[in-house]
Amino acid sequence: MRSPACLIAMQLCLRAQVLLVTDEEAAASRAAPQPFTARAVLAPDAPRINILAPNVASALASPTRIQVQSQPTAPALIRPETFKVLYGTFRIDITGRITAASKVTAEGIDVAQASLPKDAHKLFIEVQHSAGRVGARVLQLAVE
Repeated sequence: MRSPACLIAMQLCLRAQVLLVTDEEAAASRAAPQPFTARAVLAPDAPRINILAPNVASALASPTRIQVQSQPTAPALIRPETFKVLYGTFRIDITGRITAASKVTAEGIDVAQASLPKDAHKLFIEVQHSAGRVGARVLQLAVE
């Protein structure tokens, strides 16, 4: 069993600000030509990914909260270990950076302070459920 001091330290770590992408990664993604990608249609019984925060209707300040809700289709269950976040044109895997700041659960993930450089950003979010289907969502944000 963990001591109360250890639990408090873990909670503070989970609330700490996390740098999702560096200035260099953002600049490289912005400078690269956008590859052609065919528009894929998800299976109707694939899990849904809902973006609860941030509100992307306007530009955001950094750090910002990123809250993602995973919603399976019955009777399947979300497999949290399949959660993945890719960044930008090169689809850099930033899953580890996000999971270092917050725990992925079957309900989703909540990153209290996600730090991004000033720019436009595109995050590709994926999760799979127990029936093997993959849900995907693109989160586009502008940080001022």
